[in-house]
Amino acid sequence: MDNYKLFDAEYRLMSIVWENEPINSTQLSKLCLNELGWKKSTVYNMVKKLSERNFLKNENAIVTSLVNQEKVKKYESEVIVENKFNGSLPAFIAAFLSDKKITEKEAEEIRKMIDNAEE
Repeated sequence: MDNYKLFDAEYRLMSIVWENEPINSTQLSKLCLNELGWKKSTVYNMVKKLSERNFLKNENAIVTSLVNQEKVKKYESEVIVENKFNGSLPAFIAAFLSDKKITEKEAEEIRKMIDNAEE
């Protein structure tokens, strides 16, 4: 399960890659400078590190992801439920909704997800 763990800065870089891939590494550096304030050396070091961990591929200065965003989100949400709510999805949902109102449309989407998960 640790295969999809990203730290905040790594996730920010991956989000830019996911949004723009395939992307030239020079263009990635420019986007990171504009969006995150990162220097080129920071971006290149992060790309190298994420490539070594098999999150990214940097071939001929073209950066692409090897892991999709949904897998990372799924991993992160599972970790939160497991670590903060002792694996209880109902406890997580209760905490999340304790002082929040959702629309009828959101409630219907959640009902559909639950129905699909039960099948």
